[in-house]
Amino acid sequence: MNIGLVGCGRWGRLILRDLLSLGVAVNVVAKGEDARRAGEAGAQVVSRIDDLPVVEGIDVATPTSTHADVIEALLPRGVPIYCEKPLCDDADRARRLVAAGHGRLFVMDKWRYHLGVLALADIARSGELGPAVGLRTRRVGFGHTHADTDCIWTLLPHDLVIAHEIFGRVLTPIAAVADCAGKEVMGLTAMSAAESGPWHTAEIGIRSPERRRSVTLLCRDGVAMLQDAYADHLVIIANPPPDGMEADPRVSRRPLKVEMPLLAELSAFVGFLNGGPPPKSPAEEAARTVATIVQLRRLAGL
Repeated sequence: MNIGLVGCGRWGRLILRDLLSLGVAVNVVAKGEDARRAGEAGAQVVSRIDDLPVVEGIDVATPTSTHADVIEALLPRGVPIYCEKPLCDDADRARRLVAAGHGRLFVMDKWRYHLGVLALADIARSGELGPAVGLRTRRVGFGHTHADTDCIWTLLPHDLVIAHEIFGRVLTPIAAVADCAGKEVMGLTAMSAAESGPWHTAEIGIRSPERRRSVTLLCRDGVAMLQDAYADHLVIIANPPPDGMEADPRVSRRPLKVEMPLLAELSAFVGFLNGGPPPKSPAEEAARTVATIVQLRRLAGL
């Protein structure tokens, strides 16, 4: 099987590594240092999309601001396309991409393949801690390496699709406040909710000295937490006693396998190309994520 990869920067090199580990031949569109590294890794390299040979599917790992242009250039090839999140940074163009790429355009939302997130989704759907009440996600750190867009487009898509995976639906934006330093966006705190259903608060930011990636599911009878992206367990905490008496928290740990979600989502795409089910996050869902981000930005005055 031959797969194309457009873009081989910091993240694209990881995609290339995992595609090669899956035993597929990779043809990379890259220039300069990225092209050299791709060639050294074992890929065939060209410098332009027009020079990409016939392939059975294409991964896109270019900067967010270029996604729409790259996808539009690739769609005439008629093969499935798997684009890094977000689909693009424009809601109108996202809708047009959905119409043009229906059934063969997908977005790489790796957190929908994370075993910790999937375990939280099982808890929410099984009702073992009672009905799900809400979700808190926190994604903060220091600095932002994507010069073409601000941190909201880089970070927030992850948290929105985590909520989608856990609750099985897209929640409606309610409120948002931006953290800005002058004209520079440093973060966002956003809230969404389902009508007569669970809520989701997401905090993202790039001026925290502490790097955190946490997901906390709140249910009627307790709380389940994924404390880190690489955690090997969930933390389950029962509610405090209803009589108000002080008590030590009843805490248990639920083991998790630590497997890389990037490899899992790429395996899903390769399986799809081999006749299996499609990967998660079809373009229709990805476009709703783009529209949600646009709406939250407006609510925050951006």
